[in-house]
Amino acid sequence: MFDAIEKLKEYIGYQSVSADSAYKEGMGQTRDFVAKMLGDLGLSVEIVNTPKHPIVMARRTGDPSWPHVVIYGHYDVQPVDPIELWETKPFEATIKGDRIYGRGAADNKGPQMAHIAAVAELLEECPDLPLRITFLIEGEEEVGSPSLLPLLEERKEELSEADFVLLSDTLSPSSDQIAVTVGLRGIVDMEVELVGPKSDLHSGLHGGAVYNPLQAMAEICASLHTPDNRVNVPGFYDDVTEVEEWERDELKELGADMDAYAASVGVDALHPIAGYTPFEAIRYMPTLEFNGLWGGYTGEGSKTIVPAKASVKITCRLVGNMKPDVVGKLVADAILSRVPKGLKAKVKMGHKGVPYLVVPPDRPNTPAGQSEVLANAYRATEAAVTDVFGKKPLFLREGGSIPIIADVKRVTGLDSVMIGLFLPEDNLHAPNESMSLDVLKKGIQVSKRILKSVAGV
Repeated sequence: MFDAIEKLKEYIGYQSVSADSAYKEGMGQTRDFVAKMLGDLGLSVEIVNTPKHPIVMARRTGDPSWPHVVIYGHYDVQPVDPIELWETKPFEATIKGDRIYGRGAADNKGPQMAHIAAVAELLEECPDLPLRITFLIEGEEEVGSPSLLPLLEERKEELSEADFVLLSDTLSPSSDQIAVTVGLRGIVDMEVELVGPKSDLHSGLHGGAVYNPLQAMAEICASLHTPDNRVNVPGFYDDVTEVEEWERDELKELGADMDAYAASVGVDALHPIAGYTPFEAIRYMPTLEFNGLWGGYTGEGSKTIVPAKASVKITCRLVGNMKPDVVGKLVADAILSRVPKGLKAKVKMGHKGVPYLVVPPDRPNTPAGQSEVLANAYRATEAAVTDVFGKKPLFLREGGSIPIIADVKRVTGLDSVMIGLFLPEDNLHAPNESMSLDVLKKGIQVSKRILKSVAGV
């Protein structure tokens, strides 16, 4: 029998940090481990080479009339820094109580293992399972998935004939309240530089005569929001779609406490956009955030200068029908129009991703003609989570961005069923990352039930 916990322990042991070239050997070892694990299930394995880290594809073919599910995951992980804050060795899986610790335990090796184990157990129990399966396990998710979009476009014909994508790379609020993510915010990233004098100037000799780039940058940044926290950029909200009442009702069932949330992030008051609760603002509304602002002298002591330049990093989270290129241009144009005379500005655009939204079946806004296989998968997910975890799942949008999910939809037409199997306490991207073994075991049972229902057995 397939031992999911032992396999996960071995998986965590491979050092698969995609962002750091020092881990090239570990990335290759992890890729080979994934390929062998899927091959041992009887699947046909293909390693797709890319400019950086290969993608592992594994297929179970069958009668073309069988339903076809694509199961997505990623084998790369975040860097372990700061290493001194780890209480266990990050690449040596450690079980303490009901949790397994190690880098990648929750993001994404553990949740991914739930689906791999589900397939393993199903094929052992039902070798003739009438279901086609394609695993798509990439090695670059933590660096923006640069190789996955070209693969989607190259394999569009093959992947488009599948019915839906199944994955677990999203958050649930707690171990007894699972969330099925139905929306992700898009993103657009930019960096702005303001340049004034040809070099830093003595503030006593030139202060008051030359426009200080830091002052100008602060004024421009302050102008990009109104006091009620709306983004003050013409046209910014034009493609934001309305929030459905059933979505608000789902969120209310979460029972989130605003005071507790404020305390958890260490602030005395929250600042959502007018007309929305903080939890609605996170999930349903776009944002413009300043991620870093700098210029001039920031070392110890004083240095009395008018700096030559100032810079800011900005990201916008997008919802509804907002398009990164359009929003990026709107924001850039607004910034450039507000640059004072005597200063020059450069805007450098960075990474981007479109928002994603899928509507489950049996809702007032469910699209007409929704795939029956997708609808069945969502109904099976609700039933399975309710039976296994003891409480029905909440169908919620998430505030974060996974740009590749929208790319999958755009290129292949496939929607995704995203079951949250990591929790707030799992320390994603931080020291002492871990995953609940109880959630893993229950996740395997949920995945098995979904796949069996989709297969019609």
